Amino acid sequence: MLTIRLATYLVRDLDEAMRFFLDALGFELREDVTHEDGGRWVVIGPPGFGTGLHLVVAAPGTDLPAAQAGGDVAFILGTDDFAGRHRIMDAHGVRFLEEPRHEPYGTVAVFADPAGVRWDLLEPITPNT
Repeated sequence: MLTIRLATYLVRDLDEAMRFFLDALGFELREDVTHEDGGRWVVIGPPGFGTGLHLVVAAPGTDLPAAQAGGDVAFILGTDDFAGRHRIMDAHGVRFLEEPRHEPYGTVAVFADPAGVRWDLLEPITPNT
């Protein structure tokens, strides 16, 4: 078996990003270690998502974060309750770039994180089985 466990996610400001991910998106902090040189190793992930992909949040000190996906959506945040998650994120000031829309694959809306990186909030349609 081969899996991707961690992906580096670039941010402008680590503390601002942590408030966004933990408060607005409801992610959980997995690790936050300060090294002797002052650098931090911060790992976050969706709640209860113990074996899936986690993000290593890093601040490179440049304007690079917003360009991570060349202006396209960089990440898709999946949910099984679009309306509820959208309400929570909206209450935390998440900047949605469009109104929710219904597509053949599910309900989706694009939002931006504090660095301007574009995400999809998506509740996929589950096939009837």
